[in-house]
Amino acid sequence: MTVQGWALIALFVAILALSAKPMGQWLFALYEGRRTPLHAVFGPLERLVYAAGGIDPDEDQSWRRYALHMLLLNLALLLLTYAVLRAQAVLPLNPRGLAGIGPDGALNVAVSFTTNTNWQWYTGEAVLSNLSQMLALTIHNFASAATGIAIAFALFRGFARREAAGVGNFWADFTRVTLYLLLPASIVYAVYLIASGVPQTLASTVDATTLEGAKQTLVVGPVASQEAIKMLGTNGGGFYNANSAHPFENPTALTNLVQMLSIFVVGAGLTWTFGKAVGNVRQGWAILAAMAVLFLGGVAVCYAAEAAGNPVLHHLGVAGGNLEGKETRFGIAASALFATVTTDASCGAVNAMHDSFTAIGGLIPLFNIQLGEIIVGGVGAGIYGFLLFAVLTVFVAGLMVGRTPEYVGKKIEAREVKLAVLAIAVLPLSILGLTALACVSADGLAVLANKGPHGFAEMLYAFSSATGNNGSAFAGLSAGTPFYNSWLAVAMWIGRFFMIVPALAIAGSLAAKKHTPAGPGSFPTTGPLWVGLLVGIILILGGLTFLPSLALGPVADQAAVAAGQLF
Repeated sequence: MTVQGWALIALFVAILALSAKPMGQWLFALYEGRRTPLHAVFGPLERLVYAAGGIDPDEDQSWRRYALHMLLLNLALLLLTYAVLRAQAVLPLNPRGLAGIGPDGALNVAVSFTTNTNWQWYTGEAVLSNLSQMLALTIHNFASAATGIAIAFALFRGFARREAAGVGNFWADFTRVTLYLLLPASIVYAVYLIASGVPQTLASTVDATTLEGAKQTLVVGPVASQEAIKMLGTNGGGFYNANSAHPFENPTALTNLVQMLSIFVVGAGLTWTFGKAVGNVRQGWAILAAMAVLFLGGVAVCYAAEAAGNPVLHHLGVAGGNLEGKETRFGIAASALFATVTTDASCGAVNAMHDSFTAIGGLIPLFNIQLGEIIVGGVGAGIYGFLLFAVLTVFVAGLMVGRTPEYVGKKIEAREVKLAVLAIAVLPLSILGLTALACVSADGLAVLANKGPHGFAEMLYAFSSATGNNGSAFAGLSAGTPFYNSWLAVAMWIGRFFMIVPALAIAGSLAAKKHTPAGPGSFPTTGPLWVGLLVGIILILGGLTFLPSLALGPVADQAAVAAGQLF
């Protein structure tokens, strides 16, 4: 480890901390439906959307109606994406004449981008046309991100409202987030990327001459526009197979830092928005502090493991850290930081190959995903996932002080606890159940590139990534088969919507309750004790649930490597 590496991590944390409040203030204006400076530009378009859809943005929807409209929109976009991918060969903006995608592959991609997972079993530059990249995928990058933030807004209203029947209007939340946050921010971001050397063109290829004088044909396309929303929306799906390790997606150390910040900035801002919504910004800062503790612990372990390198290579006289699968223009520190950030959020973009990390270095991204990617997390998804753990934590705290648990003025009763447990239990049931299925299936085992514990870790990572709506992979698993395309699609759908619906049910239940002022026996939820309890409950639940599977995978892999055993 180096001073420069720790300085990069410190700079990242400092910039993120400074940006949380300004981003949170902007999000709070959208949460309340306030007018912003951008209304002069996008206001007419917002009104046109409402008029075209017959939408009354002032209608206050119950949580069931909110959920129904959200599900219908996402189902419609899924079907559109599936149709475009299947018919790609006969659609325009396909200058290379690429064929349509098969049924299982198209279904996997459609579900992947609908659920904000952006799992990619294919090589993007070789399989998808420009139209598919822009229409089938980029639309989802906006829609899935806006959906996540809308759900967070609905849950915030559940905590903030008193004896209310509704949790807001899905269409209003969705439209405002898209028009006044994601779209303008992506435009500015894309311009910056273009200026930094990222391609943005409808051309398909460009010819180049290498330093040796040979001719090389490079695939190009509308990369910058997809890259911007891919990061801001914590989508992660790359135009190129190498994702943010590709110089056309992430050309410099500065773009690398900006990409990492853009993954976290909206999620960090939503913590402040939550505190403001419930009338106590210290609640938001406490959540962000708990996230920061988990983040710093993860990045420290990952960086240390990668800097330590491979004991087998050291025994052979090859000293130094683990640079396998990493870009030399980024190095170990920036690669470990990026891997931690992208799996703390449900992004999945990568600037290094996680399959090539050391066993413990790879364990951190895997465990981050298994926790539900609540450490800042995906846009919207991170904060509402974290609040589910807060509900359980305050329930445990209530048992400690011997009274009905309360959180931000709302009593947490049996219904909320059961719904929170249901939503959190979805992750291990899907991850461990489907990994077990793959382990005993000939189709599941047929495409492993590695034997032993690392091969098991590849399968575990795949179903963790799919259920966690992350999209990154231990790429030694060749997942583009009917077996994996189908079951990973099931995992992605479960991980997204089987968690959203209980979260909305909690929002509806809380919104109908009275406000309960804090009393002498109330457990404080803004100080270090609360932050420590939150972190402890999250780690204990994650450890108890996933430690056995991690022991069979990365932990066993590390023990074998330390003993000089290879598979």
